[in-house]
Amino acid sequence: MQQTRVVVVGSANMDLVATAPALPRPGETLLGSDFVMVPGGKGANQAVAAVRAGASCVFLGAIGSDAFGVTLRARITAAGVDTGQLRVVYGASGVALVMVGADGENAIMVTPGANAAFTDLTEGELAAVRAADVLVAQLEIPVATVTEAVLAARAAGTRVILNAAPAQQVPDELLAAVDLLVVNENEALALTGHGRDDPGALLALAPRAVLTLGGDGAWYVERDAEPVYVPAVRVDVVDSTAAGDAFTAALAVAWGEGRDLPAAVRWAAAAGAACVRRLGASVALPRRAEIDQLHAPSA
Repeated sequence: MQQTRVVVVGSANMDLVATAPALPRPGETLLGSDFVMVPGGKGANQAVAAVRAGASCVFLGAIGSDAFGVTLRARITAAGVDTGQLRVVYGASGVALVMVGADGENAIMVTPGANAAFTDLTEGELAAVRAADVLVAQLEIPVATVTEAVLAARAAGTRVILNAAPAQQVPDELLAAVDLLVVNENEALALTGHGRDDPGALLALAPRAVLTLGGDGAWYVERDAEPVYVPAVRVDVVDSTAAGDAFTAALAVAWGEGRDLPAAVRWAAAAGAACVRRLGASVALPRRAEIDQLHAPSA
Protein backbone atom coordinates (compact mmCIF):
# COMPACT_ATOMS: atom_id res chain seq x y z
CA MET A 1 0.00 0.00 0.00
CA GLN A 2 1.38 3.42 -0.95
CA GLN A 3 1.94 5.70 2.01
CA THR A 4 -0.52 8.59 2.13
CA ARG A 5 1.08 12.05 1.88
CA VAL A 6 -0.67 14.38 4.32
CA VAL A 7 -0.01 18.09 4.79
CA VAL A 8 -1.41 19.71 7.92
CA VAL A 9 -1.75 23.49 7.99
CA GLY A 10 -2.50 24.54 11.52
CA SER A 11 -1.60 25.44 15.06
CA ALA A 12 1.06 24.33 17.52
CA ASN A 13 0.57 24.97 21.24
CA MET A 14 2.11 23.92 24.50
CA ASP A 15 -0.67 22.21 26.47
CA LEU A 16 -0.69 22.79 30.24
CA VAL A 17 -2.97 20.00 31.44
CA ALA A 18 -4.40 19.72 34.96
CA THR A 19 -6.76 17.04 36.24
CA ALA A 20 -9.34 17.38 39.00
CA PRO A 21 -12.33 15.40 40.29
CA ALA A 22 -14.62 17.82 38.41
CA LEU A 23 -14.32 20.90 36.22
CA PRO A 24 -14.57 24.16 38.21
CA ARG A 25 -17.63 26.38 37.83
CA PRO A 26 -17.15 30.10 37.16
CA GLY A 27 -15.59 31.72 40.24
CA GLU A 28 -14.80 28.35 41.86
CA THR A 29 -11.34 27.14 42.88
CA LEU A 30 -10.73 23.38 43.04
CA LEU A 31 -7.77 21.37 44.25
CA GLY A 32 -6.41 19.45 41.28
CA SER A 33 -4.84 15.99 41.05
CA ASP A 34 -2.12 15.81 38.37
CA PHE A 35 -0.33 18.13 35.96
CA VAL A 36 1.47 17.47 32.68
CA MET A 37 2.95 19.79 30.06
CA VAL A 38 2.78 18.32 26.56
CA PRO A 39 2.95 19.61 22.97
CA GLY A 40 -0.45 20.14 21.40
CA GLY A 41 -2.51 22.41 19.22
CA LYS A 42 -4.98 20.95 16.77
CA GLY A 43 -2.56 21.24 13.86
CA ALA A 44 0.42 19.65 15.60
CA ASN A 45 -1.78 16.96 17.13
CA GLN A 46 -3.23 16.03 13.75
CA ALA A 47 0.22 15.98 12.14
CA VAL A 48 1.62 13.62 14.79
CA ALA A 49 -1.55 11.50 14.68
CA ALA A 50 -1.29 11.18 10.89
CA VAL A 51 2.27 9.85 11.14
CA ARG A 52 1.32 7.40 13.89
CA ALA A 53 -1.61 6.23 11.76
CA GLY A 54 0.75 5.39 8.91
CA ALA A 55 1.10 8.51 6.72
CA SER A 56 4.01 10.75 5.86
CA CYS A 57 3.22 14.27 7.01
CA VAL A 58 4.48 17.81 6.47
CA PHE A 59 3.41 20.30 9.15
CA LEU A 60 3.04 23.96 8.19
CA GLY A 61 2.62 26.37 11.09
CA ALA A 62 4.42 28.77 13.43
CA ILE A 63 6.06 28.52 16.86
CA GLY A 64 7.46 31.26 19.08
CA SER A 65 11.07 32.09 19.85
CA ASP A 66 10.57 31.04 23.50
CA ALA A 67 11.46 27.81 25.30
CA PHE A 68 8.05 26.38 24.49
CA GLY A 69 8.84 26.81 20.78
CA VAL A 70 12.12 24.89 21.11
CA THR A 71 10.31 22.04 22.85
CA LEU A 72 7.45 22.02 20.35
CA ARG A 73 9.76 21.70 17.35
CA ALA A 74 11.86 18.99 19.00
CA ARG A 75 8.87 16.89 20.02
CA ILE A 76 6.96 17.22 16.74
CA THR A 77 10.08 16.37 14.76
CA ALA A 78 10.86 13.41 17.02
CA ALA A 79 7.39 12.05 16.24
CA GLY A 80 8.40 11.72 12.59
CA VAL A 81 6.68 14.83 11.22
CA ASP A 82 8.50 16.89 8.58
CA THR A 83 8.99 20.29 10.27
CA GLY A 84 11.45 21.66 7.73
CA GLN A 85 9.14 24.59 6.92
CA LEU A 86 7.87 25.25 10.45
CA ARG A 87 8.23 29.00 11.04
CA VAL A 88 9.74 30.67 14.11
CA VAL A 89 8.09 33.97 15.08
CA TYR A 90 9.64 36.32 17.63
CA GLY A 91 7.64 36.18 20.87
CA ALA A 92 5.46 33.65 22.63
CA SER A 93 4.33 30.28 21.30
CA GLY A 94 0.69 29.30 21.48
CA VAL A 95 -0.45 27.95 24.84
CA ALA A 96 -3.52 25.89 25.77
CA LEU A 97 -4.77 25.70 29.35
CA VAL A 98 -6.56 22.35 29.65
CA MET A 99 -8.65 21.20 32.61
CA VAL A 100 -9.76 17.55 32.67
CA GLY A 101 -12.40 16.14 35.00
CA ALA A 102 -12.55 12.61 36.40
CA ASP A 103 -15.08 11.66 33.70
CA GLY A 104 -12.63 12.63 30.94
CA GLU A 105 -14.52 15.77 29.94
CA ASN A 106 -12.42 18.89 29.46
CA ALA A 107 -12.45 22.66 29.27
CA ILE A 108 -9.79 24.41 27.19
CA MET A 109 -8.66 28.00 26.75
CA VAL A 110 -6.14 28.75 23.99
CA THR A 111 -3.93 31.82 23.61
CA PRO A 112 -2.70 31.75 20.00
CA GLY A 113 0.71 33.43 20.34
CA ALA A 114 2.79 32.71 17.21
CA ASN A 115 -0.15 30.96 15.54
CA ALA A 116 -1.81 34.35 14.97
CA ALA A 117 1.21 35.48 12.95
CA PHE A 118 1.08 32.53 10.53
CA THR A 119 0.00 34.44 7.42
CA ASP A 120 0.94 34.80 3.73
CA LEU A 121 2.05 31.31 2.75
CA THR A 122 5.39 31.06 0.97
CA GLU A 123 5.87 29.38 -2.39
CA GLY A 124 7.57 26.48 -0.61
CA GLU A 125 4.61 26.03 1.72
CA LEU A 126 2.16 26.19 -1.18
CA ALA A 127 4.26 23.65 -3.11
CA ALA A 128 4.00 21.24 -0.17
CA VAL A 129 0.21 21.63 -0.21
CA ARG A 130 0.04 20.96 -3.95
CA ALA A 131 2.16 17.81 -3.64
CA ALA A 132 0.00 16.22 -0.92
CA ASP A 133 -2.67 13.56 -1.29
CA VAL A 134 -4.73 15.14 1.49
CA LEU A 135 -4.63 18.60 3.09
CA VAL A 136 -5.95 18.84 6.65
CA ALA A 137 -6.77 22.26 8.11
CA GLN A 138 -8.47 23.65 11.22
CA LEU A 139 -9.37 27.14 12.48
CA GLU A 140 -6.81 27.84 15.23
CA ILE A 141 -4.77 29.91 12.75
CA PRO A 142 -5.95 32.93 10.72
CA VAL A 143 -8.85 31.99 8.46
CA ALA A 144 -7.19 33.85 5.57
CA THR A 145 -4.23 31.43 5.80
CA VAL A 146 -6.54 28.42 5.85
CA THR A 147 -8.37 29.79 2.81
CA GLU A 148 -5.12 30.34 0.92
CA ALA A 149 -3.98 26.78 1.59
CA VAL A 150 -7.35 25.23 0.74
CA LEU A 151 -7.66 27.12 -2.55
CA ALA A 152 -4.14 26.02 -3.53
CA ALA A 153 -5.03 22.42 -2.70
CA ARG A 154 -8.25 22.55 -4.71
CA ALA A 155 -6.43 23.97 -7.75
CA ALA A 156 -3.87 21.14 -7.57
CA GLY A 157 -6.37 18.31 -7.09
CA THR A 158 -5.34 17.70 -3.47
CA ARG A 159 -8.22 16.45 -1.32
CA VAL A 160 -9.23 18.91 1.43
CA ILE A 161 -10.47 18.05 4.91
CA LEU A 162 -11.53 21.02 7.04
CA ASN A 163 -11.95 20.39 10.75
CA ALA A 164 -13.95 23.56 11.43
CA ALA A 165 -12.78 24.00 15.02
CA PRO A 166 -12.97 26.12 17.05
CA ALA A 167 -16.46 27.03 15.91
CA GLN A 168 -16.64 30.23 13.87
CA GLN A 169 -18.06 31.50 10.62
CA VAL A 170 -15.86 30.95 7.58
CA PRO A 171 -15.88 32.52 4.11
CA ASP A 172 -18.01 30.97 1.39
CA GLU A 173 -14.97 30.64 -0.89
CA LEU A 174 -13.28 28.45 1.72
CA LEU A 175 -16.28 26.16 2.15
CA ALA A 176 -16.73 25.89 -1.61
CA ALA A 177 -13.24 24.35 -1.91
CA VAL A 178 -13.65 21.80 0.93
CA ASP A 179 -14.14 18.14 0.01
CA LEU A 180 -14.95 16.88 3.52
CA LEU A 181 -16.08 18.87 6.56
CA VAL A 182 -15.49 17.44 10.05
CA VAL A 183 -17.23 19.03 13.06
CA ASN A 184 -18.49 18.10 16.50
CA GLU A 185 -22.02 18.90 17.63
CA ASN A 186 -21.21 22.33 19.10
CA GLU A 187 -19.47 23.33 15.87
CA ALA A 188 -22.35 22.02 13.76
CA LEU A 189 -24.82 24.04 15.83
CA ALA A 190 -22.71 27.18 15.38
CA LEU A 191 -22.47 26.68 11.61
CA THR A 192 -25.98 25.45 10.77
CA GLY A 193 -28.18 25.70 13.86
CA HIS A 194 -28.54 21.90 13.79
CA GLY A 195 -26.74 19.07 15.55
CA ARG A 196 -27.58 15.39 15.74
CA ASP A 197 -31.20 16.23 14.98
CA ASP A 198 -30.22 16.97 11.37
CA PRO A 199 -26.64 16.06 10.39
CA GLY A 200 -27.65 16.52 6.76
CA ALA A 201 -27.79 20.28 7.35
CA LEU A 202 -24.00 20.26 6.99
CA LEU A 203 -24.40 19.42 3.31
CA ALA A 204 -25.38 23.04 2.70
CA LEU A 205 -21.74 23.81 3.46
CA ALA A 206 -19.78 20.94 1.86
CA PRO A 207 -20.48 17.93 -0.38
CA ARG A 208 -19.49 15.49 2.38
CA ALA A 209 -19.42 15.89 6.15
CA VAL A 210 -18.79 14.01 9.37
CA LEU A 211 -20.59 14.98 12.58
CA THR A 212 -18.77 13.55 15.60
CA LEU A 213 -20.72 12.94 18.80
CA GLY A 214 -18.03 11.72 21.20
CA GLY A 215 -19.22 8.64 23.02
CA ASP A 216 -22.42 8.65 20.95
CA GLY A 217 -20.61 7.87 17.69
CA ALA A 218 -20.64 9.83 14.44
CA TRP A 219 -22.71 10.52 11.34
CA TYR A 220 -21.30 10.52 7.81
CA VAL A 221 -23.42 12.40 5.28
CA GLU A 222 -22.95 12.87 1.54
CA ARG A 223 -25.08 14.59 -1.07
CA ASP A 224 -27.41 12.20 -2.90
CA ALA A 225 -26.70 9.35 -0.45
CA GLU A 226 -28.27 7.98 2.70
CA PRO A 227 -26.66 9.11 6.01
CA VAL A 228 -24.41 6.50 7.64
CA TYR A 229 -24.29 6.18 11.43
CA VAL A 230 -21.04 4.90 12.93
CA PRO A 231 -21.24 3.81 16.59
CA ALA A 232 -18.51 4.71 19.04
CA VAL A 233 -15.99 2.11 20.20
CA ARG A 234 -16.48 1.60 23.94
CA VAL A 235 -13.39 2.17 26.11
CA ASP A 236 -12.60 3.59 29.54
CA VAL A 237 -12.20 7.36 29.11
CA VAL A 238 -9.25 9.12 30.78
CA ASP A 239 -8.84 12.28 28.69
CA SER A 240 -10.87 13.23 25.62
CA THR A 241 -8.78 16.31 24.73
CA ALA A 242 -7.20 15.04 21.49
CA ALA A 243 -9.81 12.48 20.45
CA GLY A 244 -11.13 14.71 17.68
CA ASP A 245 -7.62 15.27 16.36
CA ALA A 246 -6.88 11.54 16.31
CA PHE A 247 -10.19 10.98 14.52
CA THR A 248 -9.56 13.64 11.85
CA ALA A 249 -6.00 12.50 11.16
CA ALA A 250 -6.98 8.83 10.88
CA LEU A 251 -9.83 9.81 8.56
CA ALA A 252 -7.36 11.62 6.28
CA VAL A 253 -4.97 8.66 6.27
CA ALA A 254 -7.68 6.09 5.54
CA TRP A 255 -9.23 8.20 2.78
CA GLY A 256 -5.81 8.76 1.22
CA GLU A 257 -5.20 5.01 1.27
CA GLY A 258 -8.30 4.45 -0.84
CA ARG A 259 -10.93 3.36 1.71
CA ASP A 260 -14.44 4.57 0.97
CA LEU A 261 -15.50 7.28 3.38
CA PRO A 262 -17.94 5.27 5.55
CA ALA A 263 -15.15 2.71 6.12
CA ALA A 264 -12.68 5.52 6.77
CA VAL A 265 -15.02 7.00 9.38
CA ARG A 266 -15.25 3.62 11.15
CA TRP A 267 -11.45 3.38 11.30
CA ALA A 268 -11.27 6.99 12.50
CA ALA A 269 -13.78 6.17 15.26
CA ALA A 270 -11.40 3.48 16.50
CA ALA A 271 -8.58 6.04 16.49
CA GLY A 272 -10.63 8.45 18.57
CA ALA A 273 -11.45 5.69 21.05
CA ALA A 274 -7.80 4.62 21.30
CA CYS A 275 -6.83 8.22 22.05
CA VAL A 276 -9.05 8.80 25.10
CA ARG A 277 -7.42 6.04 27.15
CA ARG A 278 -4.34 8.13 28.15
CA LEU A 279 -3.73 11.60 29.62
CA GLY A 280 -2.10 14.30 27.48
CA ALA A 281 -2.70 14.91 23.79
CA SER A 282 0.69 14.07 22.30
CA VAL A 283 1.06 11.02 24.58
CA ALA A 284 -2.42 9.72 23.84
CA LEU A 285 -2.40 9.94 20.04
CA PRO A 286 -2.61 6.28 18.93
CA ARG A 287 -0.37 4.27 16.63
CA ARG A 288 -1.74 2.27 13.72
CA ALA A 289 -1.62 -1.06 15.55
CA GLU A 290 -3.75 0.35 18.38
CA ILE A 291 -6.31 1.64 15.90
CA ASP A 292 -6.45 -1.66 14.06
CA GLN A 293 -6.87 -3.54 17.35
CA LEU A 294 -9.97 -1.55 18.31
CA HIS A 295 -11.31 -1.50 14.76
CA ALA A 296 -11.06 -5.26 14.21
CA PRO A 297 -14.25 -6.32 16.09
CA SER A 298 -16.46 -4.11 13.88
CA ALA A 299 -14.46 -4.40 10.64
